[in-house]
Amino acid sequence: MTDSRAASAASAPTGSTRTGSTRTTERSPWPALWALVIGFFMILVDTTIVSVANPAIKAALDPNTNNLDNVVWVTSAYLLTYAVPLLITGRLGDRFGPKNVYLTGLAIFTLASLACGLAPSLEVLIAARAVQGLGAALMTPQTMAVITRTFPPQNRGAAMGLWGATAGVATLVGPLAGGLLVDGLGWEWIFFINIPVGVIGFIAAVILVPQLPKTAHKFDILGVILSAVGLFLIVFGLQEGEHYSWATWIWVMVAAGVAVMGLFIWTQARSKGEPLVPLDLFRERNFSVANLAIAAVGFTVTSMALPQMFYLQLARGLTPTESALLLIPLAILSGVLAPFAGKLLDRTDPRFLLVPGLLLVGGSLGIYVALILNDAPIWAFLIPSALMGVGNAGMWGPLATTATRNLPPRQAGAGAGIYNTTRTVGSVIGSASIAAFMQARLEANLPGAADADASFGGGTLPPQVVEGFSTAMGQSLVLPIIVIGVGLIAVLFMRRPSVIRPHGAPRDAAPAQQAAQAAPATARE
Repeated sequence: MTDSRAASAASAPTGSTRTGSTRTTERSPWPALWALVIGFFMILVDTTIVSVANPAIKAALDPNTNNLDNVVWVTSAYLLTYAVPLLITGRLGDRFGPKNVYLTGLAIFTLASLACGLAPSLEVLIAARAVQGLGAALMTPQTMAVITRTFPPQNRGAAMGLWGATAGVATLVGPLAGGLLVDGLGWEWIFFINIPVGVIGFIAAVILVPQLPKTAHKFDILGVILSAVGLFLIVFGLQEGEHYSWATWIWVMVAAGVAVMGLFIWTQARSKGEPLVPLDLFRERNFSVANLAIAAVGFTVTSMALPQMFYLQLARGLTPTESALLLIPLAILSGVLAPFAGKLLDRTDPRFLLVPGLLLVGGSLGIYVALILNDAPIWAFLIPSALMGVGNAGMWGPLATTATRNLPPRQAGAGAGIYNTTRTVGSVIGSASIAAFMQARLEANLPGAADADASFGGGTLPPQVVEGFSTAMGQSLVLPIIVIGVGLIAVLFMRRPSVIRPHGAPRDAAPAQQAAQAAPATARE
């Protein structure tokens, strides 16, 4: 009975009402998505808040060194523990139900936020952030899996449009809230603010998110261990390389990490059971390309924030709130345009949105570099912010939709886990790489910076180091420009999806085979 009703719900328009001897109202998937978006929004806000607060955190907990890589671990530890479990947390959602796993992750994330705010030292804060990352890893794949399992393919563009709009709004709320909280109450409150949001999100998910059918899975423990070890070796080596003058053992560590990741992929290919990464998913070209592109996007978005915020706050003397206000055009345009981009994606080739979107992001970063190197007036930074907002609208939702559009429901959790893993791995490597690159550029432009009297931890820099510091931050932004270029090249190899709703067709009019594919619970499961 349950299976027939679920199949009927997939083939009927979402939220339709049928009349006969009994009156049945099918459950719309939108309220559940809105409930899950609260938690997803909190994860994104937490990331952007920390990027704004990094100078304040360094000044409070690590004031006596001029090495920027110490405070960057506040971001990297979070991203590392976020990235590694994603491959298995998607499967956990399939096995134990997306709702149950999401609620567990939300509880962990909220409690870890309290620990972050109470942290008495940088080391304790980094450890609490690592626990936060684990909670985020449990939550994130469930959002995409619910979209894939409850929305028919021709409606997923609109659902992912909401997902993309959430990222845009978080881009605004995070820095602004972070700036106001850091300036008014202290850096601790960027974490305390998660507690009421987490409680509200938990209650909403309990009430609105349905219990979807569970699918039995085996868990590849060896794969989890290999991926965790490989990623840690690579990230630690990249981030600490400059601090240790790129000693031989650093290079050995990075090489060992790459070798372990190669061994991980080899074991996945030869697995006779159920691998952690079902490599057969990558036979779908758009899924493969979208994963490569989202890794580049994750790298770019994470790495660009650090030099921007350090430049604005330390070289130009802006407060966290003032520096966050420069992101308003980005957030508003991204949030407003993302739903329209999602609806347009239901009717068109994804490259028509992705190519200009990625071009605008890369171009706006180039403008940032020019403005920083030429000591431009502060108002001029609103221009690349606006361009990046438009680019973001054509980037986040379209990539996620294209990656997951044709995934079978049984592999929704695994596909969402892989996609979010590649995004977060890109972010982890971006965080580690930009830390090393920023430190290298500082040493090149300010020889002996480690012995300078003025700390890079807070306040305004002495006049004699401002020019060199600014040049270093501007040069550091070249790295994310190169990487977003790789993502742009990748999306050129996408192909037009087979499931595209013709212009003018009713949004809920789906062919029978599309409805069958989208059904969250059918007899074949």
